[in-house]
Amino acid sequence: MGGLLRCGAVGVGRMGRHHARVYSELEGVDFVGVCDADAERAEAVADRLGCPVFRGPSEMIGAGVDAVSIATPTTSHYDVAAPFLEAGVACLIEKPLAESGDSARAMAEQAERHGAILMVGHIERFNPVMRAMRAATDEGRAIMPRFIEVHRVSPMTFRSVDIGVVMDMMIHDLDVVLMLMGGQEPDEIQAAGVSVVTDFEDVCNARLTWRRPEGVCVANITASRLALKTERVTRITGENAYIKVDYGNKSGTIIRRTANEIQRRELQEQLRQGADLTDLDWTELVNIEPLTIDDAEPLKTEIEAFLGAIRTGDQPPIDASAGWVNVRTAERIVEQIRLTMGQVAGAGA
Repeated sequence: MGGLLRCGAVGVGRMGRHHARVYSELEGVDFVGVCDADAERAEAVADRLGCPVFRGPSEMIGAGVDAVSIATPTTSHYDVAAPFLEAGVACLIEKPLAESGDSARAMAEQAERHGAILMVGHIERFNPVMRAMRAATDEGRAIMPRFIEVHRVSPMTFRSVDIGVVMDMMIHDLDVVLMLMGGQEPDEIQAAGVSVVTDFEDVCNARLTWRRPEGVCVANITASRLALKTERVTRITGENAYIKVDYGNKSGTIIRRTANEIQRRELQEQLRQGADLTDLDWTELVNIEPLTIDDAEPLKTEIEAFLGAIRTGDQPPIDASAGWVNVRTAERIVEQIRLTMGQVAGAGA
């Protein structure tokens, strides 16, 4: 499909309206229009972009759309995407792929059955700082994570209150961590969460453990939508390097161990003998590199990757399989929260 791609946006709220804007600005795209359950909102976005409004998926499919972004509430993803996938229309679905692992798997099977491209919009993978980290690790030695610490907290916005903080916010970091683990589900999950404002968990801490041939890796992930500030930071500790990524400030640092084996053994021997090394500058034993960050818009990069997969027929960067693993892991975390709360209630009785 080397010519114009006819694209549409379904759901033009907080995220969807940006999908619509990007499509309308891209070369090689004929933006056919928008669709939203809120007719007034759809009309407002359509007026701003100078495009038609469709009353539903069937009308948009009838207009000959090739690809759509679906940015409706998570609980509606399956029902909204189904007619598009059945028609062979490529779908970019905002994270998470679905509200449950079963629905996510059903969507993946539907896409495969009808030959439709299905990509999940986990936008942090396209964050400039994340792209810079991957480029830096590709250029140097691969970093084998042993411990990952993630904090993603923000004040309550009262958006996405139909799901808990795990599916709403932590899912971003689950996608990144699972990518670093090669798409493998964790072997063990421990989690605790608290529901304060909504009917779902608003704060959660999860500890995920992988036991792989190359060694054990533990990820400690905290998400809260009841914080007084916004923070999105990931720290990755490996055997040969340490990485800090700050998504909010678009900054990052890689510290690589540069001491050679002989130097390292000499230093360890000095420590064993009780030598005074307080004057030693430890930064001489490492190489500190700031990440080179570009200013590309993450959503534009994400949509370009989606359209590229349609044109080449290649697997999209975040395919249905990755989306399912993310949802499945999130489900397991929520289940652990329920088990933990049940145990606490039982102890209190």
